[in-house]
Amino acid sequence: MDSPRRRATTITDVATRAGVSVATASKALNGRSQVRAETSRRVLRAAEELGYQPNALAQSLISGQTRTVGLLTSDSVGRFGIPVLLGAEDAFGAGEMAVLLCDARGDAIRERHYLRTLLARRVDGIIVVGESTDPRPSISLDLPVPVVYAYAPSDDPQDVSFVPDDVGGARIAVQHLLTVGRRRIAHITGPTHYRAAQDRAVGTIEALEEAGLTLAGGQALFGAWSRRWGRQAAEIVLAGDPEIDAVFCGSDQIAAGFVEAVRERGRRVPDDVAVVGYDNWEVLSAETRPPLTTIDMNLEVLGRTAAQHLFAAIGGRAASGVHRMPCSLTIRDSTMPQ
Repeated sequence: MDSPRRRATTITDVATRAGVSVATASKALNGRSQVRAETSRRVLRAAEELGYQPNALAQSLISGQTRTVGLLTSDSVGRFGIPVLLGAEDAFGAGEMAVLLCDARGDAIRERHYLRTLLARRVDGIIVVGESTDPRPSISLDLPVPVVYAYAPSDDPQDVSFVPDDVGGARIAVQHLLTVGRRRIAHITGPTHYRAAQDRAVGTIEALEEAGLTLAGGQALFGAWSRRWGRQAAEIVLAGDPEIDAVFCGSDQIAAGFVEAVRERGRRVPDDVAVVGYDNWEVLSAETRPPLTTIDMNLEVLGRTAAQHLFAAIGGRAASGVHRMPCSLTIRDSTMPQ
C-alpha cells in the first residue's frame, strides 16, 4: 500500500517552530528590517529545519514581481546566441529567477508574438539576443518592463545594450602578431555590410598605424564568413605580396580556409605565415591543423553581464547606452612555432 503523501510545510509551521506569529515569520523570511536579528535567525533556522519552500505565487503578489524573465533570441543559427543565452541563464539561476526562452528565428512577426506571450506571463524583464552585432530595432518603447539587448545593440541610444568590442579585439590580434615579430600583416574578413567586419578592419588598421605600419596589400579584403572565401583570399594575398608573414582573419572559418590554401602552396603555418582567427569557435579553431590562435568574444560573460544589468534595471537602476565588452586572445599553434 502506498504511504500517505507528506503535507507541504507552511509558513504557519515555521512560525510555530520559531515561537512567533505568522506575520513576524513572514517579515523575517522576506528580510524585513522590522524584525530583531535574534528573532530573524530563529525563524530562518526553523525554516531550514522544516525544509520550508516559500510559495512563489504568494511572494509575487506581495512584491509585485513574478521572478520570471524572458529571453527572446533572433539567432536562428545559435552559434553566437547560445553562449550569450547560457551566460544569461547562469546569472538568472544564481538569482533564483525562472527563465522563459523564446526563439523568434529572425522573424519579426514571430518576435512580436513571443513578446506578447512574455508580457502575458507577467515577466519582470526581457533580454533580447541578436544574431549579429548590427543594430536592431528597439522594442522597448511603451513596454511595462525593462529590456536589455545582448550581442545586437538596440538602435535607440536610450536602451541598454551589451556588445563585444570588435575594434578592441582586432587590436589585440594585431598586437599579438607584432609581438611575435610579424610586420607584413594582411587582413581578410567578412561582408562589408556587417558591422563586425567593419569594426575589425578599423581595429586592425589602427593597431598597424600605431606601430608605423600599413596593411599588406594596401587594404582589407572583404568577402563571406566562409572557408571558401578564406581559400580564395589566400590566393589573392599571396599573389599580391609573396613576402607576407601574417594574416589576421575576421572569423575562424576564414582562417581555416586560409590555412588550407597556404599549406597547399607549400607555405608553413606559422613558420612562414602566422594566422589569427576570430570567434574561438572551438569545434573549428581547436581542430584546425595547426590549431588556431583566435580572438574570443567571451560571449558567456557578455550574457551574464546583460542579465546582471537586467536585475539592476528591474530595480530601477538602468545604465543606458551601448556597453562594449572586452575580448581576449586564445593562443594556439598557428602563431607560435613549435
